[in-house]
Amino acid sequence: MILAIDIGTTSAKAALFNPDGSCLALERRSIQGQTGANPLEQEIDPRQWGWALEGLLAALTQGRTGGLRDVQCIAVSGNGPTLFPVDAKGYPLYNALTWMDRRAFDESKEVEATLDRKLDPAYNLPKALWFKKNKEAVYKETRHFMSCPEYICALLSGRWVSFLPAPGYEKIIWDDKSLELLGLDKDKFPPFVRLGEIVGGVSSRAAAATGLPAGTPVVAGGPDFIVSLIGTATTRPRRACNRSGTSEGINLCWEKGLRRHKGLLYMPHVVEPYENISGVISSSGRALSWYMENLNPAPIDQGEFFGLAAKAAPGADSLLFLPYLAGERAPIWNPQARACFIGLSLRHGRAEMARAVVESIGFAMRDVMEVMASTGARVEELRVTGQPSGNAMLNRIKADITQVPIKVPEFREAELLGDLCVALTALGQFPDLAAAAENLVGLGECYEPDVSKKILYDELFALYRDSYRSLEAVFAGLSELPR
Repeated sequence: MILAIDIGTTSAKAALFNPDGSCLALERRSIQGQTGANPLEQEIDPRQWGWALEGLLAALTQGRTGGLRDVQCIAVSGNGPTLFPVDAKGYPLYNALTWMDRRAFDESKEVEATLDRKLDPAYNLPKALWFKKNKEAVYKETRHFMSCPEYICALLSGRWVSFLPAPGYEKIIWDDKSLELLGLDKDKFPPFVRLGEIVGGVSSRAAAATGLPAGTPVVAGGPDFIVSLIGTATTRPRRACNRSGTSEGINLCWEKGLRRHKGLLYMPHVVEPYENISGVISSSGRALSWYMENLNPAPIDQGEFFGLAAKAAPGADSLLFLPYLAGERAPIWNPQARACFIGLSLRHGRAEMARAVVESIGFAMRDVMEVMASTGARVEELRVTGQPSGNAMLNRIKADITQVPIKVPEFREAELLGDLCVALTALGQFPDLAAAAENLVGLGECYEPDVSKKILYDELFALYRDSYRSLEAVFAGLSELPR
């Protein structure tokens, strides 16, 4: 059996697979983050990841003769860029600054000036610099800076490492020269291991606590968006993966040599010789839960929310929503951006507002995809994954707004399936990740765009883009007000 573990933003999940790709068991545990003194501060207690791991393994053990003794390999992935410090004993010294946390705004400017390259406040170097400048005692006591999947690997194997998906990713994680120029202590940043590399074996301590066989190989699965590419077989040009959840990520596989756009991120694909062109939308799914929690007489569940949104016609009666609840990354890269409804009138109610929030996800996705297309990289099919990928209404709206077919993999937990591909490739069952993905990923439903809605959504999308441009200075002014 193969054990796959993925630590998401709001939930952790783990699955047991047969080597043929069939899932034997899948468990999930909720994770609760917290907002700090302002919307840019998004934290989580790293101990929640350890507790979630304990719960997941205990649940997977129940009812299994022999427990987890047949596990041959473990692959671990998780959200990022998320960063926190641990002491010499591996104990967290401070809450993790999640990938949504963008408090290191000033530090990102310092990084840009020092390194002559732009790094969003969400990335590791600005966050590490923030700890040094704002939490001096914590920084001094720090032995390692970690992300969540690296922390889980350490809990299992006792070895502290940093994940490197592929050569070239150092520029958005860290490298020795950048650490030196920024005055950050090199020994606080663990050595890199590559995607699919064995970090170590399950330690005797972890084996006693979990029931896993001591010495079982623990493999670096990498950041969740990377294993999602593998778990959706987004391993050939013109295929794109839409990671749908708290955030919305668009990752397009393409040939190298394309003209660059500053609103997108260009990194090596884990499948050579391709490139991964990506744009991450900060809080699309979080906008849905925000509405469900706050804009009703009492909190509602997802079924009630989409039932409410379905009562409104496409276009939400000319109502728009900008989903920038935690600033925005691609394609505008503005941590000061704010969310807002545009066009509210007395005729609008909760149904139209709910519909506008749902449609904002499609508009945000199209914003990224239009920028990609402007450079010649046009998405021809979009493979959607994550819990929302089973929602027919959401998939139809995405297809209608983007005018691109939405394809749903048969196994929708792409991170876990990607981890399986990584593990089996590490064990030598497949020659490479592309072969593993093509063999194990199957496709189910396909949502074709409704061309009758194209004119409506073309006009609304143009207004969506204009709305942000018109309000950009207002957002900056709001962010600069004293709190």
